[in-house]
Amino acid sequence: MEKIWLEKSYPPGVPFDINPDEYPSLVAMFNKYTVQYSDKTAFINMGTSITYAELAEQATIFAAYLQQGLGLKKGDKFAIMVPNTLQYPIALFGALLAGLTVVNVNPLYTARELEHQLKDSGTKAILIIENFAHTLEKIVARTPVEHVIMTSLGDRLGLVKGKVINAVVKYVKKMVPAFNLPDAVRFNAALAKGKNLTFTPVDVYGDDLAFLQYTGGTTGLSKGAMLTHRNMVSNLEQAKAAIRPLLEDGKELVVTALPLYHIFALTSNCLTFITLGGSNLLITNPRDMPGFVKELSKYNFTAITGVNTLFNALLNTPGFKDLDFSSLKMSLGGGMAVQRPVAERWEKITNTRLLEGYGLTECCPMVSLSPYNQEGYNGTIGLPAPSTNIKIMLENGNEAPVGGAGEMWVHGPQVMKGYYNRQEATDEILKDGWLATGDIACMDEQGFFKIVDRKKDMIIVSGFNVFPNEIEEVVMMLDDVVEAAAIGVPHDASGEMVKIFVVTKNDNLDEATLIKHCRDNLTGYKVPKLVEFKDDLPKTNVGKILRRELR
Repeated sequence: MEKIWLEKSYPPGVPFDINPDEYPSLVAMFNKYTVQYSDKTAFINMGTSITYAELAEQATIFAAYLQQGLGLKKGDKFAIMVPNTLQYPIALFGALLAGLTVVNVNPLYTARELEHQLKDSGTKAILIIENFAHTLEKIVARTPVEHVIMTSLGDRLGLVKGKVINAVVKYVKKMVPAFNLPDAVRFNAALAKGKNLTFTPVDVYGDDLAFLQYTGGTTGLSKGAMLTHRNMVSNLEQAKAAIRPLLEDGKELVVTALPLYHIFALTSNCLTFITLGGSNLLITNPRDMPGFVKELSKYNFTAITGVNTLFNALLNTPGFKDLDFSSLKMSLGGGMAVQRPVAERWEKITNTRLLEGYGLTECCPMVSLSPYNQEGYNGTIGLPAPSTNIKIMLENGNEAPVGGAGEMWVHGPQVMKGYYNRQEATDEILKDGWLATGDIACMDEQGFFKIVDRKKDMIIVSGFNVFPNEIEEVVMMLDDVVEAAAIGVPHDASGEMVKIFVVTKNDNLDEATLIKHCRDNLTGYKVPKLVEFKDDLPKTNVGKILRRELR
């Protein structure tokens, strides 16, 4: 796609290109802005805040411990397995300062999943929240992990408050199953020891690995995307460029409900807002929706990111519509398709457009984003990020014409180096510098892209392609529907037929009403033949509905 398509579509103030070498590394970026915004609040969690100066000090102390206390060297792999707490950014930047490669780990992993990731990455040390230490205990002896650092939820919330929270979590709510990791060092003890050690600065370059970010493993075992410092710097600069006209230095507060160990929140919230001197409000348990809304009521937040299911859940939580949204400038959805009913209701209640972005782990993640000045929901994933080229490829190896559907390929400085120790898998997805996303998309005459669906999720009914997103969006038009997911199931005559899973807030909604609604809005072969009502739908750790589990 030539950028001539974008000349009339790119919004004012957003450049076509960014400098991927704006900083030599994330370390240089961190050092610059923690000095520039030293007195500003960097992170807030459970009512406790930490300034940029305090973050830099504690991260440096932790880096000294990793270096001198544990003997870790540049390039060693360090896993972080904690939810959104103040410990995460301290450990993250401490590891990067020490020249380590960070391996983000979902705390909800099973023992099998955790063992695979630690072994595949060659992780030497891990920081883990004690709530899930029993999982690590089961497999740690079979992994290369030499050092375990343990933390509790309240460890950085102050002496008294932290002790109270830790006691409630462990003894009242009984959220910490018994475990036995006798050689584990406590996070606060590590920081105490690090204060007496000297940190030796490490030369970190753009081509050095910053993260091994594991994919969800939708096909076989999960793979570690090798994301370099230059990849990550590029993407945070791309994200900042796209939203910059909306935001002011040192005056923003972004709600971070998605976990920082997920690439979306890591780049869009943590890294990008650091360059703006903004504050991240860390939500440790966004599944507690009443508690989440109560926390939001305490702050004049200016930005929020999430997935469609998160925004939908907020809209359906009592008290949310009564919050003060007068400071809210930006709402950004990604990770899955933003549905029209959710976007329109969000804008009506918050008076803020719900912008849709598209990305994937292999691109750090942002590939495209709706323009900040877009009027209303248009069903697209927006325009390519600065310094990003996209083309739509047909199966015959040719590019699709404007409006034609095919596989989306991406080229830009944010494209990963490859999959760790997976050359064959790398060769399947990287083609002469282009990343074959596996997503079916099309481009209109203004250069806006629309995701039609994933290749593997496509339903084929009597030779016709049916895309689940379309079915789900139609079903979601019904006010009583909370969530919906469409899959294909075998059928003797047509090959496949459409089945829809529905979560409803009205038990009186029946199959006949739902099918009639679909018939009124969809071509015959797209109408679901089977309907199953469920209490909830299976989701990933960030709330993306798992169609494969429903299949």
